[in-house]
Amino acid sequence: MAKAPGKPATISTGPVAENRRARFDYEILDTLEAGIVLTGTEVKSLRQGKAQITESYASPERGELWLINAHIPEYLQANRFNHEEKRPRKLLVNKKQLAKLSQDVERAGNTIVPLKLYFNEQGRAKLLIGVGKGKKSFDKRETERNRDWGREKSRLMKEGGRG
Repeated sequence: MAKAPGKPATISTGPVAENRRARFDYEILDTLEAGIVLTGTEVKSLRQGKAQITESYASPERGELWLINAHIPEYLQANRFNHEEKRPRKLLVNKKQLAKLSQDVERAGNTIVPLKLYFNEQGRAKLLIGVGKGKKSFDKRETERNRDWGREKSRLMKEGGRG
C-alpha cells in the first residue's frame, strides 16, 4: 500500500535518534536499556523520526532516573495539548539498576549518556543508556588514529587483492 503524498513516513520499529558523538567523547563502560515516559504528542513526533539526544544526559534524582536536555520537537498537527521540547523525561529502570547507576555516577568522571533512542519490536520507545567515563584529548586522538588506520588498512587490502 502506497503512502499518501504529503504525509510523512512513520517509524514503527527501529532507531529514531543516535548519539554517535558519545562513543567518541566517552569510554562506555556498561550499557542498559531503559523505558521512557512520554506524552502522546512526543510519541507522534518520535514516529516521524524527529529527535536529538546528542547534548542530553541522564541523572538520578529523588530516587528516579531522569533524561535531561533531550530535544523532541513539537508535533505540528497537535493544537493546545502539545509538549515542551526540552522537558525532563522520566526513565524507567528497576531499583537495583538505579542503585547501580547512582553508584557508578558518584565515582569520579562517570556520567550516564544516552546512546540510542528507538522503538522496540512491541512498538515501545526505549533508550539505550551507557555509563561513560570522559576521555581526555589524547584518548580522543588515539581513537581517531585507530579509526583512520582501520580505513586505510581496509583500502589497502581491497587494492592488494586486485594487484
